[in-house]
Amino acid sequence: MKLSENDFKNYTAILREELIPAMGCTEPIAITYAAAMTRKLLREMPIRITVNCSGNIIKNVKGVTVPNSGGQKGIEVAAILGMVGGDPDKKLEVIAGVTYEDREECRRLNETKICDVNLSEDVPNLYIEIIMESEEHTTCVRIAYHHTDIVYMSKDQEVLRDVEHEVKEEATQGIVCTNRNKMSLQGLLEYANTIDLAEIKDVIQRQIEMNSRISQEGLDNAWGAQIGKTILGNWGHDVRTEACAAAAAGSDARMSGCPLPVVINSGSGNQGITVTMPVLVYAREWKISEEKMYRALLVSNLVSIYIKHYIGALFAFCGAVSAACGSGAAITFMAGGDYQHIGRTITNTLANVGGIVCDGAKSSCAAKIAASVNAALLAHYMSMSDKQFQAGEGIVEQDVEETIKNSFIEENNAGIQMVMDSLGHTDNTSVMKYLSFDEERMRLCPLSLTQYSLLLEGGVE
Repeated sequence: MKLSENDFKNYTAILREELIPAMGCTEPIAITYAAAMTRKLLREMPIRITVNCSGNIIKNVKGVTVPNSGGQKGIEVAAILGMVGGDPDKKLEVIAGVTYEDREECRRLNETKICDVNLSEDVPNLYIEIIMESEEHTTCVRIAYHHTDIVYMSKDQEVLRDVEHEVKEEATQGIVCTNRNKMSLQGLLEYANTIDLAEIKDVIQRQIEMNSRISQEGLDNAWGAQIGKTILGNWGHDVRTEACAAAAAGSDARMSGCPLPVVINSGSGNQGITVTMPVLVYAREWKISEEKMYRALLVSNLVSIYIKHYIGALFAFCGAVSAACGSGAAITFMAGGDYQHIGRTITNTLANVGGIVCDGAKSSCAAKIAASVNAALLAHYMSMSDKQFQAGEGIVEQDVEETIKNSFIEENNAGIQMVMDSLGHTDNTSVMKYLSFDEERMRLCPLSLTQYSLLLEGGVE
């Protein structure tokens, strides 16, 4: 497949747009960014902060440690810390410069209940609104669709920015200064194989350096549930084990508040780590040339972005799976696999772990990363042995492009009814053969069971 000059520019622009540094989990950082911008508009200390968020933002922030916060967690902490010590000019590194005094002031203000948090309904999956009030002024900032997309700003009665409609149109069309609808597996492989690396090497080099650093931090020290350290301590030290451990360890540190920055992929630091570390481990083990390694990382990043484009931001399916598809594809690429081999690796991975649910950002994300990378490595070895799950088996379609675009995993299309139909369920009685519900915990889930007529009754038969 021969790419035009515009196609090359599009892929390069996508990579430069996506592969940016971020400190900590991107959802709480997006809140700190919005809060820092709101405080900048207010130009004085607020007496009241209101945070209105989509359910997916709440899910991804409530259980994760805010970086550079001294171990504090939650939406209120993210907003207050951004207000107290954030620098909005640094965007996703907004709280890199907070001080001990800022952290203590955050604790004090949080104890005064200065911040209210509310669920916003009928909004995009990624939606944050911060309202700050002082004695005389009120400011408002809204972020939607992407972590740094400020779509609305106002002070008192004056609207300073309002592009919500335009950004919604771009998001609906899959265009954010670039065109992801023009991506294809064949196209991105042609790009990775032929692009002049001088045009993009700085971005990939930064990703290697930052993501390797936080991965090593997770292996060296006791962060989170220590999934990476546990894997190395119990599974041995072969290349597959080290690939899973290196990816998981970065998430161990990141989900537990480590302030080291990460180069993200598809708006996620965990996905950025997952597309990077397994590829680096295999490249080192196989003594792959630097040029081949860089081109493999282009494959890894672009495959992940391509799949995530159809899944959508902050969706119910775990993004570690699409990222692991990327790293698995890159490993197949380094092994000499062609389009068919790489396609089989992606298909085999999605057929295996495509249904992992995103239940929020927290320490167990590292375990999901390890499971997804392990599945991708199995998919790679199957593919190189000319083995593949066949069309009609679950979400697998006739070719990899169709599987990636399968309506089962497409954004906003994986409702309960589709899952039930796909698995042969007919009502809540048949579902109960597979599931038992803990009512207290299920009520914390942002998905309404009542909406889909799933009653909290019965149990495992």
